[in-house]
Amino acid sequence: MTMKVDTTALLPDGTEFPFWEKENDFVREIHVDGTRGKKEEGDGSAACPFLSIQEAAEAAEPGTRVLIHGGTYREWVRPRRGGESPDKMISYEAFGDGEVIVKASEQVRDFTESKGWRIGGFPGQPVASGMRIWQHRLDPDMFRGYNPFCAVNILHDRLFIEYDKTDMTTYLNRRGMVFCDGKPLQQVSLYNHMSRQDGSYWVEANGQTVHFRLPGDGNPADHVIELTCREQCFAPEEPFLPYIKVKGITFAHAATGAPVPQRGALSCYRGHHWIIEDCVIDWSNAVAIDVGNECWHHDFNPEQIVGNSVIRRCTIKDAGVCGIAGLHAENMLVEDNLIVGTGWQRMELSWEAGGMKLHNSRNGLFRRNIFRDTFRADHIWLDCGNENNRLTRNLFLNGIEQREAVFIECTREGVNLIDHNIFWNVEGRFNPNEIPAEPGSSGWYKLTENSVVNGYAVYGEGTDRMCVVNNLIGKCRSAGYFAKPVGFRMHGLERGGTSRDAVLAGNIFYDCKEAAIKFPTRDNTSEGNLYVKLMGGYLRVIYPEPEVCLNLPAWQEFEGFDLTGQEGWFDIEVDTEQYTLTFREAGQALFGMPEELERRKFVRHAQDVGTVDVTELEQKSKVGRQVIWTEDFLGTEAAKDSGRVLPGPFRELKENEIYHIDPRKMGSEQ
Repeated sequence: MTMKVDTTALLPDGTEFPFWEKENDFVREIHVDGTRGKKEEGDGSAACPFLSIQEAAEAAEPGTRVLIHGGTYREWVRPRRGGESPDKMISYEAFGDGEVIVKASEQVRDFTESKGWRIGGFPGQPVASGMRIWQHRLDPDMFRGYNPFCAVNILHDRLFIEYDKTDMTTYLNRRGMVFCDGKPLQQVSLYNHMSRQDGSYWVEANGQTVHFRLPGDGNPADHVIELTCREQCFAPEEPFLPYIKVKGITFAHAATGAPVPQRGALSCYRGHHWIIEDCVIDWSNAVAIDVGNECWHHDFNPEQIVGNSVIRRCTIKDAGVCGIAGLHAENMLVEDNLIVGTGWQRMELSWEAGGMKLHNSRNGLFRRNIFRDTFRADHIWLDCGNENNRLTRNLFLNGIEQREAVFIECTREGVNLIDHNIFWNVEGRFNPNEIPAEPGSSGWYKLTENSVVNGYAVYGEGTDRMCVVNNLIGKCRSAGYFAKPVGFRMHGLERGGTSRDAVLAGNIFYDCKEAAIKFPTRDNTSEGNLYVKLMGGYLRVIYPEPEVCLNLPAWQEFEGFDLTGQEGWFDIEVDTEQYTLTFREAGQALFGMPEELERRKFVRHAQDVGTVDVTELEQKSKVGRQVIWTEDFLGTEAAKDSGRVLPGPFRELKENEIYHIDPRKMGSEQ
């Protein structure tokens, strides 16, 4: 019997992702139960478990499974050893009798009313009645060498910060966080700023006292107040530990600093062959998970293995700067995760922000993830030297003040493939007041478009051979695809990046405000795309100047692009909370002169969209048929009979049918 090939596991070069996981037959089990109440020394047995996870970490050898019973563990777990091989790992797992939470915070109960500080802006200035400010003096014994209320967020390596463009407030805030009933208070820069908003806190200059105002001016005695006191939740002290598994554990409240170095609440610390699955990382001050070489200032040994790790079925919530970070992290498998709410620290101009930010990623497989509500940062950023990576069947939803959803930067060799994803709502990050006014006909004869507005689904910067196939790209403030050459970013034997030889094939572009495609030059390919609810010159070539702004007929005639392309006029709705998608008849009528509408032949209903020959797309894209045109977003066979496919990520387009598009469910069914 022939085994069905998992085509979502094929990389752009047609090879299968190098899976390495094996079943483990553990030779020892160690139990941890911090709730058992007994104070005598445990031995790690089920009858007499250890009280802390660190006790188990001290004892665990290759082939050991650490079973952690439900409860809250306020500690920094430092694994002492790694495993030896895929079938002789060390595994840290939730036992299954309740949620296991490892917190980098401590609950505090000693509060007094804050006195001696001026709450108004000027002496004698009246303040709102009922306002109550509290203070807590930090216990030095609680911090054990690391007081995040003394340390600012700012990067260790500050070279790349563009100070002239950056509000430095959040960089200079303290790393320490204050939580009320599990939700963080907002840090302010001056004591009197607490008068402007409840739910805020301020740290004295020496980092020894915290003043805070609770939501609704509540009394802290009536709430659970927690203060962060540890940098990380789970991280080795020695680098390069291999073959460690972490499963089913929640890690919360880590007081991590802004990268670089990349130090997460859950850290592989430059190790390799880790498996992180079914975990939750909640409210990390900066980075949630780090999987790479941490920092480019370390000695680089090309023979040292880094990466080769798996992040699966995790939920990463509210990471301040970056959800998953990695440098030189090769052969990474990131699948079936939810990464939501990244970027609230507003540090996008530190250049290390994103739902996932990897450098020099090679042979990476990133599939069936949901990136949602990322704030002022990319959903995925692959930074420099990326080869043979595949981003497939992901949801990229609600990029809030986001410049681009996926950014592949300065990559000159190999192919990176973005296929069968859904991109929805990339707001753009720009100042609307800087858009020049063009009253009357003043803008008709300009030679170049202004560069103020952004908001792209896919952005390439000096990146060659990008392949964007069978995606649905909708509601981008600027363009679905944009790339630019970066000719002078080079050193050593390198050359500049051209952003040429990109292929955009079989995509659906919907309601992009400026353009569907902005090619930097004609040295790219576009074929078989469907353009829905797009007006004006939505297909553009920027160089050589003057740039041209075309519609589909002119794109076909003057550039020879999209000879099998189509135009449509119907609505697409995406529910970003329930993860559903629906095609509907257009609620807004298409306006145009009768002869123009006849010539353009817009498709008015989703089910009437025509198919495209797969062989044609295959030849244009230079990526094999088995890699792309075998299964659609929902896992159904896409080109079963005729060798023809619809544009977009679905095999069928039906009006008024509710498509359930949570890709993680597809992974659980395999």
